[in-house]
Amino acid sequence: MKKFLLVLGLILVIILGVLTYLRVFYTKSFSPEDEVVLTADDLKISVSYNRPYKKGRLIFGGLVPYNKVWRTGANEATVFETNKNLTFGGNSLKAGKYSLFTIPGENSWTIILNAVTGQWGVGFNGEANRDPTKDVLKVDVPSVLQEKEFEQFTISLEKTGEEMELILMWDKTLVSVPLSRE
Repeated sequence: MKKFLLVLGLILVIILGVLTYLRVFYTKSFSPEDEVVLTADDLKISVSYNRPYKKGRLIFGGLVPYNKVWRTGANEATVFETNKNLTFGGNSLKAGKYSLFTIPGENSWTIILNAVTGQWGVGFNGEANRDPTKDVLKVDVPSVLQEKEFEQFTISLEKTGEEMELILMWDKTLVSVPLSRE
């Protein structure tokens, strides 16, 4: 009986190791991790996310359905972090770390910051792994269709004078959220 339990335990450890490898390394080879950082004086804003590729697919309205919560990237939920209070899309945002989710629409997007971080981006049901009761902020912003096509999902933080913006780009869609110091 002891040998059986030892073998069973060893098999479980191997299975867990393989599953961890697949989740952490294999899936990230298709959508590599990236981090974008904006610093200005004592302000630091960062976004950590995974960057899927288009690969000839219909992205918005296809792979990423309209009017459904999207994890905004791949793999783990995207994390937005600021060390100072901000005005985020016209709303007050306390310094902290948040998961970033979006609801893409054809002409506008809802940007959602959620208090829970560290979770995988989708649950076992295939839906975004977000607890709506933990939403801290929701902002509606217009989306812009452009000629240039972005093969890989890209998030950018830009600063022009005192104005800053969070920019999301993929396929031919661009979404921008205005940011400023509070």
